Amino acid sequence: MVARQILIVEDERPIREMIAFGLRRSGFEVREAADVSAARASIADKRPDLVLVDWMLPEMSGLELTRALKRDKETQEVPVIMLTARAEEQDKVLGLDGGADDYVTKPFSPRELLARINAVLRRSSNGQTEEVIDAEGLVLDAASHRVTVGDKTVQLGPTEYRLLSFFMTHAERVYSRTQLLDRVWGGNVYVEERTVDVHIRRLRKALEAFNYDRFIQTVRGSGYRFSTRAE
Repeated sequence: MVARQILIVEDERPIREMIAFGLRRSGFEVREAADVSAARASIADKRPDLVLVDWMLPEMSGLELTRALKRDKETQEVPVIMLTARAEEQDKVLGLDGGADDYVTKPFSPRELLARINAVLRRSSNGQTEEVIDAEGLVLDAASHRVTVGDKTVQLGPTEYRLLSFFMTHAERVYSRTQLLDRVWGGNVYVEERTVDVHIRRLRKALEAFNYDRFIQTVRGSGYRFSTRAE
């Protein structure tokens, strides 16, 4: 089973490392950010399953970061738990109204935090779409990391799989090469835009044998889209 990824946004290093240590022991994959800029870069690189964010951060508040994440279509479904020493009811209401999925006041025990994280992840999982996506017989199973047509497996490289997965979960929307580089390769990976074209060709070639290459459409002057409709 793939480990769930948690991003900790906390400027106090001892607290951040203590939380990270406990979560790694519990089987999570953990990334750390000391400020909002680092958090944004980490999220652009790879979207986490959950964000733990401290209210008081050097550049902008954790509340402002939470509001920004919830406004962005790409991150609005990512659950956020706020960590703060502000224990007044008014502060809790402000945090929850700002988009936080839960609110944990300092000091807290590692067991309490773990319980809160698991509870929020369960709630968010219940609201997610099915892990199996079927586009007119082209089936992507996220759980098994497999793409099939009938009883045959479509052989894809890791990048082609990620590209197809992104396309199938964002069908009918046009994405530029730059957007695909950010979403599929990650915001911190520097490759040329022509790299996208290379992997699009490879993906189409893999799908061609099953007559599904037509779903990967070029939109002249704009980029690419995944669509089951005729061009």
